[in-house]
Order: sequence, then C-alpha cells, then structure tokens
Amino acid sequence: MAAGSLVKVGIVGGTGYTGVELLRLLAQHPNVQLRAITSRKEDGMPVADMYPSLRGKVDLRFQTPESAALDQCDVVFFATPHGVAMSQAQALLDKGVRIIDLAADFRLQDTAVFEQWYKMPHACPQILADSVYGLVELNRQRIAGAQVIGNPGCYPTTVILGLLPLLEGGRQLIDAGHVIADSKSGVSGAGRTASVGTLYSEAGDNFKAYGVAGHRHHPEISEQLDLIAGRKVGLTFVPHLVPMIRGMFSTLYARILPEAMNTDFQALYEQRYADEAFVDVMPAGSLPETRSVRAANTLRIAVHRPGNGDQLVVLVVQDNLVKGASGQAVQNMNLMFGLPEDAGLGAIAVLP
Repeated sequence: MAAGSLVKVGIVGGTGYTGVELLRLLAQHPNVQLRAITSRKEDGMPVADMYPSLRGKVDLRFQTPESAALDQCDVVFFATPHGVAMSQAQALLDKGVRIIDLAADFRLQDTAVFEQWYKMPHACPQILADSVYGLVELNRQRIAGAQVIGNPGCYPTTVILGLLPLLEGGRQLIDAGHVIADSKSGVSGAGRTASVGTLYSEAGDNFKAYGVAGHRHHPEISEQLDLIAGRKVGLTFVPHLVPMIRGMFSTLYARILPEAMNTDFQALYEQRYADEAFVDVMPAGSLPETRSVRAANTLRIAVHRPGNGDQLVVLVVQDNLVKGASGQAVQNMNLMFGLPEDAGLGAIAVLP
C-alpha cells in the first residue's frame, strides 16, 4: 500500500463476540478506516447502541449486506456462521477485495472432510484451493500474498503452536502417533447466540467435557499437524467448557522418543519462537494462567518434563477471542497489506 494510506475495512456479521472484538481492535488501529458493518436484523442501529464500550470510538450503523459498500473495501472480515463467506467470496474477489474468514469455510482443504463436519456442500472449492490457512507463525510468507485467508479456530491455534517445534522439519523427537490435547475454553467460545448450555445457571459453577466422540476442530488440527510433520500424527483431542468468559488453556502430552532424550526442549521452543511478537515462551518451570493473556493478542507457552523423564507436557494459554480469533485476523490483515505485524495489537493483558 502507498505510504500513509488507510486500509478500508468492512465486517460482515458484526453482532457477535468476534465481531465486537474486531471492532475494538480495528477502531484503535492506526492504519485502518472502518467503512461498513453488516447485520440484517439490526439494520440501521448504531453500533454503539449495541456495544456501549464503543461509544465515541465507532460511529458506524449496521447495514444489510446489500446496502453496505463492501465492494469498495480493501478487505472484508467475515465474523459469521459457517457457510456465509463462501457464498459471497467470488463477488468480492471480482472487485479486488481481500477476504479474511473467521469461520471454517476456508480452513479445511479437503472438501469431503468439510462437508462431513459442517453438513453443507462447499460452494467454492476453486477459491478454497487458493486460500491460505492464516496461522501467521506457520504461513507468514504465504499470508502476505493471499487473497483469501481461513482464520484458524481457537483450539487449533493453541494445539498447533504448542506442538509445532516438535514436529516441523521432519523432526523425530516424539511419538507422533500418540499425542494428547486436553483443552479448555471460556464460554465466549460458544458465541453470542443464546443456548441452554451456555446459560449462567448451566455453565456457572460447572466444568465439563464435550465433543469427546468428535469435534469440528479435530480435523482442522490434524490436517495442519500432518502437513507440518510430513507424516500422520495421531491426536486425541478433548475440549472442555470452563465457567469463565474469556480464556483458553491447552495441556499437550507427548512421549519423547528414546533417541531424543538428550534434547533441550526449553531451548528448542525458545529458539523457534524467538522472533515471534505474539508467542511468549515462558521460563522453565512456569505455570501460565489464562488471565495473563486476557484481551491481548498473546499466546504463552510453558514446557515441562516431569522428573526429566520421557513425558513432555506443554502448557498453552491464549484469549480465545483475540489470538484465538479476532486478534489473529488483524495480524493476518497487517501482513496482507504490508503493515507492521503488531499494528493495532499492542494492548497489554487486563488484570485482575
């Protein structure tokens, strides 16, 4: 982009948690001009009426997709249910608009797997084939030139980045056939749509597993891990719902191979992420907490090897709405438009 010019941004489906998080981040972005935000149900409503936290920061009104000038934007974020982005992608691409989808339409390259898990045919497999999986720490160079980004899921971000140093480059450090991801998410990960399972009296003072027989993020994680490792990775993935609003914690277990027992895993992680602005490898023995990343685009990792034995335990925390969704989407946008990768993403975590 020309020096000093602003990226014109539109958001489709801005009434959910990822939508308002995008607005919070983009309203403070020094290189962005918010041009449009859509919602059929809330057409005409000022955004700040729905989200008072944005009073004085965002003066847009919700519009229908037909009336919003999305084709005049440089990039459009889709913070919508699965299936929406792929139905509108071609028309926007024809106008030269880039797309960042926070749903699953452009995450899975295998359309048969997509259709199995999301119960709908893929509307634009030709666009999917050219899309890029938007995990910056993995695909930075490809993202910079991409027209369509499939923003990673929240759980996959923690699991993939937590295992990446162990698998990439054909490394034979762990038993890749038996890896366990024990993951927990706050309730906001379920979205803003009302459902019995996320009512306060259901989710509060409670802790439960779900999706044990199969979860939509499992094939996404597996597809990426297989590509990274260059071989099949056997993953057991169990998600849990915890009674907090924001936050995600994945505990990853991997068995160290006999020939890798002398590996310095702390150094391996520190070296891999030394130049990553949003991945913090904590000192040996650290115990990261979800509150240490609340509202920040930061993922923190701690590496443990109990008793210096053959079991590796990797602890990963992030804010599921920021690095796990909207913050990562903005990070992708920055790369796509040649901006500093950390532009608009410098917020420090909120405590208490």
